[in-house]
Formats: sequence, C-alpha cells, structure tokens
Amino acid sequence: MNRPSLLAVLVVLLTASASRAQPSPVLGGLDGLYPDLDALYRDLHQHPELSFQEEKTAAKLAERLRKLGFDVTTGVGGTGVVALLRNGPGPTVMLRTDLDALPMEEKTGLPYASKVQVKGGDGQTVPVMHACGHDVHMTVWMGTATLLSRKKDQWKGTLMMVGQPAEEIGAGARKMLADGLFKRFPKPDFAVALHNTTAAPAGRVEYVSGYAMAHVDSVDITLFGKGGHGAYPHTTVDPILMAARTVLALQTLVSREKHPLEPAVVTVGSIHGGTKHNIIPDDVRLQLTVRSYKPEVRKALLAGIERIAKAEALASGATRPPRVDVTEGTPATYNDPALTRRLTEAVVRVLGEKNVGEAQPVMGGEDFSEYGRAGVPAALLWLGAVEPQRFLQARSGGEPLPSLHSSGFIPDRERTLRTGVTALTTSALELLGKP
Repeated sequence: MNRPSLLAVLVVLLTASASRAQPSPVLGGLDGLYPDLDALYRDLHQHPELSFQEEKTAAKLAERLRKLGFDVTTGVGGTGVVALLRNGPGPTVMLRTDLDALPMEEKTGLPYASKVQVKGGDGQTVPVMHACGHDVHMTVWMGTATLLSRKKDQWKGTLMMVGQPAEEIGAGARKMLADGLFKRFPKPDFAVALHNTTAAPAGRVEYVSGYAMAHVDSVDITLFGKGGHGAYPHTTVDPILMAARTVLALQTLVSREKHPLEPAVVTVGSIHGGTKHNIIPDDVRLQLTVRSYKPEVRKALLAGIERIAKAEALASGATRPPRVDVTEGTPATYNDPALTRRLTEAVVRVLGEKNVGEAQPVMGGEDFSEYGRAGVPAALLWLGAVEPQRFLQARSGGEPLPSLHSSGFIPDRERTLRTGVTALTTSALELLGKP
C-alpha cells in the first residue's frame, strides 16, 4: 500500500477545518495531530510570558522538539530555541516563530483566557496576554515540525526551527544573531515565517513581494527654554510654544520633502512639559515614531527631524540646542521576490487560488527582517485569523473587529491553526530537496 504524500495529508487537514464539529478521521490516523495542537495552543495562550522572560514557553517547545528527534539548543540569545533535524544532503530551511506576549489585560472572556500577572522591566506588576497571535505562530510552527519529522521520506536537507524571543520589543532577532545563530548553527539557505492578521479571514494566506513592513525608529527630542511666570511670557523662552511649532513643522518632512510615492510616517505620540496653568517650564520632551521602507527615505527623515528641531530652537532663542536621540527599533521587512513567488505558487497549489492573495504593505514593524539583513533570502506570509462570516460582516459595516494588540483579540482558532500548518509545511516542502 502506497503511503500518502504529506501534501495530500495537508489537503485533508485543511478540508477538515471546514467542519468544526469533529476532527477528521485522518487526524486520528496521525496520532490525533490537531487535538494535540489545540491543547498546546490553549496552554500557550493561558500562560504567556513577556519579552526575554519566555523560559517556560521555550522549555515546552524544546521538550516537544526533542521528542520528535530534533537536536535542540536552548538559551540562544537569552531564551531562544534552535532545533535541527538533519535528513541527508539538501538545503537548510529556517522556520521562525516568536515566543513573547504583551503587557496587556485580556478581556476576551474565554475559558482559557490569560490571568497571568508578572513584574515588567520597570518592576511594576503588569498583566500579560498573547494579543499579537504569537501563540498561533508557535502552535503552527510545532505542527509543521511534527508533520515534517514524521514524513522524512518526503524531503531532504536540514530543517532549522528557530524560536525567537522578544519580537515585541524588536530585540530578539538581533540578540540571537549576536549569539552566533548563523555561526554556531548552519546558515540557512532560506528563512520563512508566518504572521497572523485581522486583515484577512481565517483560511486565507496573503503575501507581499518586496517591502512588506517598515523601518521603525523611536526618536526622543528635548527642547530647552527658560521657565517663568505664565503672566510674564516676555521674561521667558517658552519651550511649549517651541514644541508646538516643531510638531507642525515635522509634518512637512512627509508632505513637502519626501517623494509622494515613497511611504513614510512621522508621528508625535507623546508631549511632556509643564506642571501648572501659570508656569512656563524649562523644557519639553517629545516622543516620535518614524516609519519608512527604503533606507534613503529613513536617513532623510531622521536627518530632517534633527534639522527642524534645531531650527525651531534657534528661531525661539532657546537657551541651548535641543537633544535628539534616535533609537533604531526594527529595520524594514523585505520579502525576497523570487522566494515569495515560489512559496505562494506552492501554497496556491494546496489551498487554491481563491484562498491566496496579495496584500498591501503595512507600516508596522517586525524583527524577522534581521535575518534577511544577515544575508538570508527571507519571506513572511500573512495568515488570516478572523472567522470568515464575522470578517464579511465587519467589511459590510458591521461591528469592527478587534485588531492585533487589542485586549479583545482572539483568532478563529481551529481554521487558523489548520491553515497555518498547511501553509508553513507546504512552504518547507517546496524548499527542501526532494528524495
């Protein structure tokens, strides 16, 4: 009797997601794969951990991978996991998941909702929630590792599973690379990841070729004036007025200095200055987020921010030049076009054309971008996470959907997980050498 191909199994897995009442008989033939993944998802969702605190999460994943026959290393870049499954000559394919959650209180009302509270980096106790779907990513990643480990006769090469900490603060990928990710372990020929999204219904996979997510930079500006009584402004140098003019002038970087077809965002998210109605303060602090795709646009925006801050301070007669501090968050995510095309064509063959489509680039950030910058062709695919009927209702003017990073975010669990495992496993099989 011929053994079914792994792609055939995936088609049945996906088809089973259309009926949520009972698992497909094929799943039972695969040692109950989906029920086990569902239990893992609930466990991960109920026990989230903050960035660089993912010890228990990493341990759970590492234990499962060892049982599947992977050579597992923990503690990479702090709490990262690297697991290798060597299966003869062929390419090395890296599949990455993020591990961390967000400091938020969950308000979904689910029976497996997170009740976790921990101390954050500032020592304050905060609630924790998987509000960005990293629990989905980990479960899909583990399902893919399980299927590929059970079907080694259908691929050749090295499967490199990377569990990365601290994506939410844009630091985990850099730390893993600094800890020798591509020196202590094989440098992959390809890197692939999925990220769930509320911009598409569950059962659908979307892609962006080229720039998909933005450079994210945080900029802190301190403007210095001369404080005094609000009734006698002529005896002061008012940094609040200076800040107001600076905020308005910063918008000209996007509206008047940047090419209209090059995306960019300059947002002042925070202004701090003063203590009372009738006191002009000595200084005002601004906090900015700056988004762009191309390096040259990013360079021009950051230089323009410093130039405008200095010019407004000079025009106001500031007591000294402003302090401008730039903290690079994450670089732009660039999906290798050839790799993206190859993956999406493979996923279309399994999911069908109606369930795969092109998405628009977004101005959010993702430190998966670091692996591409390290010289590895990389691609991140979007995984729809919204119950399809609810998605259609929201698009037709119904109740708005909770977004990622919302206290009410929860995916259409089974359909999202099945589609994710199908897409990620299909992607891996497309890249791994055939026997």
